[in-house]
Amino acid sequence: MTTKKVSGLKLMLKTSVVSGMTLLSRILGLIRDIVFARYFGASLVMDAFLVANRIPNMLRRFFAEGAFSQGFVPVMARYREQHDHQDAQEFVDSVAGTFGIILFLVTLAGVVAAPLLVAIVAPGFVGSDGRFDLATLMLRFTFPYLFFVSLTAFAGGILNTYGRFAVPAFTPVILNIVLIAAAIWLAPLLEEPGMALAYAVLLAGLLQLLFQIPFLLRIRALPRPKWAMQHEGVRRVMTLMLPAIFGSSVAQINVLVGGIIASMLGVGKISLLYYSDRLMEFPLGLFGIALATVTLPYLSRQYANGSHEEFSATIDWSMKLVLLIALPAAVGLIILAEPLVATIFYGGVFTADDVRMAGLALQAFAVGLVGFSFVKILAPAYFAREDTKTPVRIGLIALAVNFVLSITLAWYLTSIGFAGTHAGLALAISIAALLNGLLLYRGLRRDGVLHHSAGWGSLLLQAIASNALMGFVILRLGRPLNWWLEVGSVDRISWLAVIIAAGVAAYFGVLLVLGLRPSKLGIRPH
Repeated sequence: MTTKKVSGLKLMLKTSVVSGMTLLSRILGLIRDIVFARYFGASLVMDAFLVANRIPNMLRRFFAEGAFSQGFVPVMARYREQHDHQDAQEFVDSVAGTFGIILFLVTLAGVVAAPLLVAIVAPGFVGSDGRFDLATLMLRFTFPYLFFVSLTAFAGGILNTYGRFAVPAFTPVILNIVLIAAAIWLAPLLEEPGMALAYAVLLAGLLQLLFQIPFLLRIRALPRPKWAMQHEGVRRVMTLMLPAIFGSSVAQINVLVGGIIASMLGVGKISLLYYSDRLMEFPLGLFGIALATVTLPYLSRQYANGSHEEFSATIDWSMKLVLLIALPAAVGLIILAEPLVATIFYGGVFTADDVRMAGLALQAFAVGLVGFSFVKILAPAYFAREDTKTPVRIGLIALAVNFVLSITLAWYLTSIGFAGTHAGLALAISIAALLNGLLLYRGLRRDGVLHHSAGWGSLLLQAIASNALMGFVILRLGRPLNWWLEVGSVDRISWLAVIIAAGVAAYFGVLLVLGLRPSKLGIRPH
């Protein structure tokens, strides 16, 4: 199907589908994290699992959602637009076989080199507290997840290119269900309960891949893998991937740097960063990633067809939605950090002190939420034009800033005896994300790729006013932390729901009073 013109309504509907599926996944992910907090808390076992799971997940961002998707989707879109179905199928078969073999070899190497990888990613684990040995054992089971989830992302990229966004968006639900079941029912049966989580990751990866096969068959796009390194499309994907491996995954590398430093700050710091990051990722994944997932195929087709005005309008529209969604989410997370952590995680082995420490990190992460969101939608504007070098240069700058700030803040906060040193790492990641987003935006404006539509000045004023009133309402309805820790779960959930509902009503109420209407957010060619 050739798309000559993309309407705001059509994009919004597609984004809504992905957001709906992503919402289900995020809700189950939140339940999963609640189970983790209640059963494992901020503990040695949880630290070990997070490191063992982080390594394949970081590589997953390189091979799957990050570099591979950004390299594969534009080329796949070009094959669909400019070639027949047989040529497109030949391209898919070649990519499946070539990258499948490469992934298998990387996975095998990762399993063999598990001790070395743990020592690199978490040098603070090397010692006598048991975290190193446990994380190494777990990694031998979690690393093969990279193979399965990367092929799953490959299948999802095909489905997205054909406009089938719902299935790839639903697939992560499987991982969450398997992990929840393992933590509740399998872990108590094992001598080392934490290993249940490692086994679950491996099983979930296989199930996710198998789940997408019937849908590939339905669109007649099931790959017949074959090794074809010399195929023009494969070489083009690899050319785009190499710089994108870094450029599209700067945020993950920033988190990795923070994790390396956190591993040396003591037991539990990695876990605290994880729990707070998960709460920040909820709105980011629900909207920012969903919007980016839908936007990239459209941008790729628009660029392939030479529709430069629509290309710019799509980016402009995406930025407006991010401003209206990510900014209030960030404000809400900063003000409600401790109540959110207390309501969601407090209980079991997750203590009151854990609530305070995770709340600090959540506030620091929330500072960068707008930056994280803009990176998600601005980076695809480069990838869709097959420009992966510019995000690399920008990513290097952001990574350097994060590294310097992480070291500096960790040293300073430790020197003054501040217990929340891990929050300094979160703040460094946020500042780097804001810088990354700003530089990506500046590059698009400088190159004449992005031209803003009319009304941005009034939109900014409307956003500032509505966020100010929302923040005021939330603060007025707030309670001290001790109240949240002393009341029961029902009271915490009920009052938090009241505060959020009042804040949302105030936010959108002001937007409506100031004249913002959904019709003003449509995509209009310049």
